[in-house]
Amino acid sequence: MLDATLRNRAAQLLTASRRSEVPPFMVMDVMAAAERIEAAGGHVIHMEVGQPAAPAPQSAIAAARAALGSGRIDYTSALGIPSLRARIARHYRDAYGCPLDPERIVVTTGSSGAFILAFLAMFESGDRVAVTVPGYPPYRHILTALGCEPVLIETTSETRHALTGEALLEAHRRTPLKGVLVGSPANPTGTMISREALTALMAAAQDAGIRFISDEIYHGLDYAFPAVTAAELSERALVINSFSKYFCMTGWRVGWMVVPEPLVRPIERLQQNLAISVPTLSQIAAEAAFEGRDEMEAVKAGYLENRRILIEGLPQAGLTKFLPADGAFYLYADVSDFTSDSFAFARTMLDEAHVAATPGVDFDPFHGRNFVRFSYARSAEDMREAVARIARWLRRR
Repeated sequence: MLDATLRNRAAQLLTASRRSEVPPFMVMDVMAAAERIEAAGGHVIHMEVGQPAAPAPQSAIAAARAALGSGRIDYTSALGIPSLRARIARHYRDAYGCPLDPERIVVTTGSSGAFILAFLAMFESGDRVAVTVPGYPPYRHILTALGCEPVLIETTSETRHALTGEALLEAHRRTPLKGVLVGSPANPTGTMISREALTALMAAAQDAGIRFISDEIYHGLDYAFPAVTAAELSERALVINSFSKYFCMTGWRVGWMVVPEPLVRPIERLQQNLAISVPTLSQIAAEAAFEGRDEMEAVKAGYLENRRILIEGLPQAGLTKFLPADGAFYLYADVSDFTSDSFAFARTMLDEAHVAATPGVDFDPFHGRNFVRFSYARSAEDMREAVARIARWLRRR
């Protein structure tokens, strides 16, 4: 009896909190399944994860090596190394013609750390925050874990899958919203919001008192037209970006925010307590990464070629419908001609064709069963081989 009582008490101590009951980020499960196939000797074409195949700029790697040679890697300011913050501010002036005070720049542990800091600083538990679907799953999962309520707004082909002010205000009228988060270029679709559409959306949000967060992690990877930063349009917007995508520094885990001035000190306090500071070595490398733009533009040209290979090749393979691939390095393909279960479709394609892709149910709980996301961040040779494998596999179905 005593043993049973102790076991019951131990089980209660090990019960996870309700806030931890968020769905898995399915792309990581797909990647793990692909790695098991590779461990058994198979050759998988990785199109599941949004990770550049290219390394960080040589300037970043050299700076990190030099820093390691000094023998000391210490804490930094919670807001980031001052010279890095100044360099990021200069980037906004150079890239967008947008002057920024470096004091409004906060360095973060990737964009993921930025989302946590932003949500904690801007919202109370129970606040309703709009996000679009299809959309990046951790938006809603992090909001849920922090006690907020994600409000899913479906996008349509009529607006090129971009959120409009009308759709935002319609959701706000049903039950008031405290905030909205948008991404352009977007994950998983690659679609972008034009300057005119973003201006109108931000004006609608501001007039309604809805706080605005802009995820700009794929800026620099724009093909259809130049990306516009929300920082240029309003000092009230909070902008999130990262060195992960354009600068090919996913594992370095360093990003940044452009923060409205009243939120700088609150976010600094949160960062002091949650992380103390962002890894110093990564910050040093990130500052040097700006000197590697020529390398990164060559990588971007490779993405553009990969995009062409998929847009031309997948229809010949049998996948004829996909959303506009304006930017980033994703193609969001409609597979409804073959299945109504994109999870099973992706799993079977991985098992039989050894092509890894992410099922749309990870990004869209409403219609994601009809879509699969392909990442084209790897080599052109991989893209051509993936198209050939998918074509052979679909012919056998």
